[in-house]
Amino acid sequence: MRPSPALFLLSVLSLFGMGESRNSSANSSAGRNSSSYINYTTVTGFFAQDENSTVASTFNYATTNLGLLNRTYPTDSEFDPKGAKTQWQRFEHYVEHLIKESADNEQYKLIYMGRHGEGYHNVAESFYGTPAWDCYWSELDGNGTITWADAHITPKGEAQALVAHEFWKKALVEAKIPAPEKYYSSPLDRCVATANLTFEGLDLPEKREFKPVIKELMREALGIHTCDRRSSKSAIHSRWPHFKFENDFAEEDPLWVSDVRESNSHLDARVKTLLDDIFTNDDHTFISFTSHSGAIGGLLRVLGHITFSLQTGGVIPVLVKAETVRGTAPSTTIAPGTSAPTCSADPTSTA
Repeated sequence: MRPSPALFLLSVLSLFGMGESRNSSANSSAGRNSSSYINYTTVTGFFAQDENSTVASTFNYATTNLGLLNRTYPTDSEFDPKGAKTQWQRFEHYVEHLIKESADNEQYKLIYMGRHGEGYHNVAESFYGTPAWDCYWSELDGNGTITWADAHITPKGEAQALVAHEFWKKALVEAKIPAPEKYYSSPLDRCVATANLTFEGLDLPEKREFKPVIKELMREALGIHTCDRRSSKSAIHSRWPHFKFENDFAEEDPLWVSDVRESNSHLDARVKTLLDDIFTNDDHTFISFTSHSGAIGGLLRVLGHITFSLQTGGVIPVLVKAETVRGTAPSTTIAPGTSAPTCSADPTSTA
């Protein structure tokens, strides 16, 4: 008998140790009391991706300074009186000012969220069409020609990750963009590969070296689709030995099931738990996430950001304010997952 969505969410929270003592919560309609919770908001007005007028489908982060807007900051007069600093240097200083002036229960972090490069599952869905993919092909490991279980990235996906690498290589030197202080990745191979191609080999500042950590809850929507079923810990380590795992990372996938697809509300609660973990235990300001379209969409919802759909290989920076609030978090209803849709036509037909 399958557990209820609320009980499954609570098992996820328990699995990752997000108890009351860590000042975090992701309440379900079943209720989960805590003495405090973390509320997240996006601090807008700094990036093009914050604005409704920006068209996500055509936006190019690599040619627009990652979307950082050309503007002044209240701290410019004392930090850059001669106007010699770059936009990123002035923005970084302003973020440091926000942190310095923040209350004890407030935090600010800039999160660079990158979507993985094109994977073989993306190619398969495009080839078969979304209806046939969702009702049939996504449940298989492959089609005999290509494999998409825990999908790897394609040559195009590798090229997209290398675009990100070249962006960072240039921006670190010319734009003086602050390098991430911490690097997190989904355990799915397409994200690990993308993070590696993006950041490995960059001339990074001391104490900001690429030392990635794999986070279980950073993965894509759970269930049914084999592309979202992760490999074993041993297999991931064998392929990517320089990636570290978060504490208590399970050998086998503890979250994926073959017959139920995770609901958006459950995904949102899951990535809220991820954020609570990071904001509770990581005191760095500039952080990199390499994740998925669905997971990043959930993160943006939790952060109160406008909808912004990333293309494969896309990147979005978000300035986040986190406030620890006394009391019990507002209740949220966790919708049940869904089974695979029934095919309305022969999904194997090439006609």
